[in-house]
Amino acid sequence: MSDVPSSPAVAASDSPAAWHGHAPGSPAYRRILLGLFCAGVATFAQLYSFQAILPEFGLALGIDEASAALTVSAATLGVAASVLPWASVADRIGRVPAMIVSVSAATLLGIVALAFDSLPLIAAVRLLEGMALGGVPAIAIAYLNEEVAREHAVRASAIYVAGTSIGGLSGRLVSGPVTEATGSWRLGVAAVIVLCATAAVVFMTVIPRARGFIPLRRRPAALPPDARVRHLIRRHLQDGRLRALFGIAFLLMGGFVAVYNYLGFRLMQPPYDLPQTAVSLLFLAYLLGTLSSSVAGGVAARHGRRAVLVAATALMLAGAAVTLLQPLWAVLAGLLLFTAGFFAAHAIASGWVGALAERGRAQAGSMYNLFYYGGSSVLGWAGGLALRWLWWPGVVGMVALGLVLALLLARRLRGVR
Repeated sequence: MSDVPSSPAVAASDSPAAWHGHAPGSPAYRRILLGLFCAGVATFAQLYSFQAILPEFGLALGIDEASAALTVSAATLGVAASVLPWASVADRIGRVPAMIVSVSAATLLGIVALAFDSLPLIAAVRLLEGMALGGVPAIAIAYLNEEVAREHAVRASAIYVAGTSIGGLSGRLVSGPVTEATGSWRLGVAAVIVLCATAAVVFMTVIPRARGFIPLRRRPAALPPDARVRHLIRRHLQDGRLRALFGIAFLLMGGFVAVYNYLGFRLMQPPYDLPQTAVSLLFLAYLLGTLSSSVAGGVAARHGRRAVLVAATALMLAGAAVTLLQPLWAVLAGLLLFTAGFFAAHAIASGWVGALAERGRAQAGSMYNLFYYGGSSVLGWAGGLALRWLWWPGVVGMVALGLVLALLLARRLRGVR
């Protein structure tokens, strides 16, 4: 841990001493998982609704691959920029109210984006939409760590990550086929917004009130709120274990988004010539990610988080290499390996941050997401340049370099539980 001394305000910030969390099997535990599953759908379906239709969107606006990908990068940049502010908002108004505001505002902004034909305007609204969406990933893991019994938090976090993969998958599977069937990218995105609005209503209906959260106004006032946040951020950045996890999040998510952003461009051209709907079906690989993230929590409980994180990252590297082969079956097999590895690694890394940050969990989770979505924005866009210069081998080369760096960072986690 960091050697920065803790203050009474920080020490008391995470959970009441008398509260030990909901146990698996209880009605509240099931409602938490269902509610966060629906929040994940409402968030991640919107966040990546453009990803499955990037080739069609680029064709409609007459722009290149990297420019079309700005619709995704702008939204994830908005998430990255907003996660720390959302953590502060949640400290003041509560975890659940903040997440409700987040998904509601994002849905409205998603509708606004459909009104424009200009890439700069669409990207600007997508940036704002991402800033609104940032509330859920900024808060969800902290909420889980406060509301679920500590010994079950790793497994619950893995189930939440599995839910986010379903959310991301549903948005892509809806937008792609609807766009091809109607010839309109707007109708494809609008269909996703309807799905997200429905999921948001279910989330607001079932999520139980927080019991492990102490509002900021009731915490000891040894540090003013802004000074407390700065103190926590400084503390987390001085922790070498957390720094390693933040860097791993940047590299893994950036590589993951780059592969999914640009593989469709490759497969819609010779020798494959796949239609838009078939390209959208690539995202069914997320189902394997859902399984791997759920399994990862149980395996880590037996063999340790670091072993699973390293193995999952190595699996991503192997999968990326396999996609370089020419046969379509090999490309799909490589994508499956890559996806399974990513979701397992993310499930472990995100839950590990919450476990290591005994104080200021919301800020630690938000910093993880800052790097996570920062990687999505930066490397997700840079992959378009690699595609333009060196075609698919350029994308894989960029991703592979990032994964090797992530494995080197994981060496700093030796002996950490």
